[in-house]
This record gives sequence, C-alpha cells and structure tokens, in this order.
Amino acid sequence: MGPGGMPGAGRRWAGAVLVTLAVLGPHVARCTEPPEHFLFQGKADCLYTNGTQRVRYLERYVWDRRQDVHFDSDVGVYVADTVWGEPETKSWNSQKDVLEDARGAVDTFCRHNYGVYENFISTHKVKPKVKVSPTKSGAQVHPDTLICSVTGFYPGGIEVKWLKNGQEQTAGVVSTELMQNGDWTFQILVMLEMTPRSGDVYTCQVEHSSLPDPVTVLWEAQSDSARSKMLTGVGGFVLGLIFLALGLLIYLRNKKGRPVPQPTGLLS
Repeated sequence: MGPGGMPGAGRRWAGAVLVTLAVLGPHVARCTEPPEHFLFQGKADCLYTNGTQRVRYLERYVWDRRQDVHFDSDVGVYVADTVWGEPETKSWNSQKDVLEDARGAVDTFCRHNYGVYENFISTHKVKPKVKVSPTKSGAQVHPDTLICSVTGFYPGGIEVKWLKNGQEQTAGVVSTELMQNGDWTFQILVMLEMTPRSGDVYTCQVEHSSLPDPVTVLWEAQSDSARSKMLTGVGGFVLGLIFLALGLLIYLRNKKGRPVPQPTGLLS
C-alpha cells in the first residue's frame, strides 16, 4: 500500500523490526541454523463490529511464542503478560507520546485502513469466465449432467441459474461452495441433472456486478440421428484428408523419379 496506507505504527514498530533484523541478519548471512529462541514480533489486530461502528485495537509483542506485552484499546494502557514484559510496560506507559499513539490507533490505523480497503473492494471488479460441459455417469450413452464452471470473478457475490427451454430449473441443481483462488478471485461450479431430449436447449445464466448484462452459455441436446450424421460427416472429412495426403505423396515421388530432359539445341 502506498504512503499513508498503514499509519499509526509509531516508533515501537521500527524498534521491533530492528531487533528482528539484528538477531536474524548474521544467521542468514552465514546460512547456519538460528538459535532455539530468536524471533521477536510486533502484531496489530483491528476488530470491527458493524463496519466501523465499534472498533477494537490490539497490539501484541511476542518473543518466539511467548507474549510478553499487549495493548488493548478497551483498556487504554500497556499490560505485561510476563515478568519479562514488565520493564517495557512501565517504560511505554510513562511516555505520553507513545501512549497517545497507541490510543489513537483505533482511528489512525484501524478506521483509516478500513476505509482504504472498503474503497478498493467497492471499485475492484473482475468479470467471470463461463463454460458448460456435459458429463455422463457409468455406462450411460447420453450425458446426464451439465456442469456450469464460473471462474476468475471478483467480488464473490454471484448468481448462477440453469434454464431449460427458457424456464428456470430448480430440481436437480447442485452447487459447490464459493471457492477462493488465492488471487482475490473466486470460482464456483453449478451442476444440473437432466434427461436430454432432442431439441432441448439448456442455458447457464450468470449475473455478476462486473457484468452490464447476464452472460448466457447454451447447450443443445442432439438426437441419435443428428449425432450419427455429425460423426459420419467428421469421418468422411478425415478420410478425405487421408486420401488427399496419400495422393500428394505419390505424385511427389513420381515427379522425383522422372529423368530430367537434356537440352538438344546446343549440341553440335
């Protein structure tokens, strides 16, 4: 995030980072195993209730896995969690600027960044990609399930419907949970169990905030005769290509084997 994105950290965070680097640096440079206890962490949490109506700020300092000091905005002062945290607690509570910085983090850190992320979420949109795939189970001749794959969209709110000949279908519709892709986008699969008849048109309709109009992808059931005609046509086309290739190969071989005629006009 750019400048001003994460204010309110204060000098305490800088100290934490310097301590961590000072301890980790030599071991990283020498590529040797670090000591058993080596990591000092400063962590900040913002807890929101009803947006920013009620905000709670938590600041914690942890040595390895041991929390020594924490600040809770509901309390307003630093509290020692172990005897090792008592010196820092007394020092920070005695410094007016440090204490005021921690108390003000509810606004300067939590509410500020809530507004930044809220603005990003409200404006960032990615259109979904929609694909329909027929599947069949067991020894079925015809597909008995249609899968509508909706992928790569943001935000997560989306509506996926199945239509048969223009009529919305509710029976036999099964949906997966909304899945995160790890790059801020989502995906979802919506299945429709069906018994296809010749001429039936199935439609997956997707509505999303990134789309000006719903996206529809069609799948039409074909009769056995139409399917056989299509397969026959494809087979004939493939055979034609094979014969064409064989003819071209024979022609090229014959041409290569012919003797080259010699010019006679120059001979005396």
